[in-house]
Amino acid sequence: MGMLDVLIIGAGPAGLAAAIYARRAGFETLVLEKAPMSGGQIVSTYEVDNYPGLPGIGGFDMGMKFREHAEAMGAQFAEGEVAKLHLAGELKEVVTEEKTYQARAVIIAAGATHAKLGVPGEEELTGKGVSYCATCDGAFFRNRVTAVVGGGDVAAEDAVFLARFCKKVYVIHRRDSLRAAEILQKKLFSLPNVELIWDTVVEKINGTEQVESILTLNKKTGFTKELAVDGVFIAVGILPQSEAFAGLVQTDEKGYFVAGEDCRTNIEGVFAAGDVRTKKLRQVVTAVADGANAVTSVQEYLLQKTNPQKN
Repeated sequence: MGMLDVLIIGAGPAGLAAAIYARRAGFETLVLEKAPMSGGQIVSTYEVDNYPGLPGIGGFDMGMKFREHAEAMGAQFAEGEVAKLHLAGELKEVVTEEKTYQARAVIIAAGATHAKLGVPGEEELTGKGVSYCATCDGAFFRNRVTAVVGGGDVAAEDAVFLARFCKKVYVIHRRDSLRAAEILQKKLFSLPNVELIWDTVVEKINGTEQVESILTLNKKTGFTKELAVDGVFIAVGILPQSEAFAGLVQTDEKGYFVAGEDCRTNIEGVFAAGDVRTKKLRQVVTAVADGANAVTSVQEYLLQKTNPQKN
């Protein structure tokens, strides 16, 4: 593989959309993904009901369709995790354990990952009743008792999904109202086997071989209570996958790359798209838009390098 025009790091919706647009622009394009499967977070989403024209599509199916489209356009794919980067100058180098890639422009679409509670028992019991993906692991808890921790869209979606086959679902939220979309809240509140526990945090997750219970603390009353549960689904936000770029590309205090709608970072020829950049709304539709915007900025950047007099 010779010199690339564009190297895209990450094969979620932003990276795959960028690959499609980059190939349409005629750029030699490679998508580098550390996971064995393309699609990013959506592959573990049971149902995507807010993407225009495709109501109710499964997240896995959507991820596969994005990947197929990019492949049909001629985008190349490689699996590997970024180990080292050389981003200064006109020639960018991205190094994995197996290979070094050279490209004229880099689009970072590394996405985000699930935030953790950071409480005793969480790490030890992950995969043994503690999960960050209800659609991945929910089926193991049929006719059992589960708890969802969080108050946003993902927490509400997880609880609605789990309520279909769990005997009981607790939703534990540290505030007295949810942040989830109104339509999700209405659906959640209508379910007879869902119980909301307000103003409460999880202090500890108990169990030996499997989750057995959780210790909760009501922040207003100070009372603690032990709840017997078989599974705990944690949905308390996401964290940007920006560690590999620490100190190289400017980030905000939360670790998101500082980049506007044009997806330009503080380094010439390096762009950030999708959940990993500073933005108000992180959804599939905004990630896809970022992919298109990033490639538009790449076009402008490469044209400027080819014809500097046009700058």
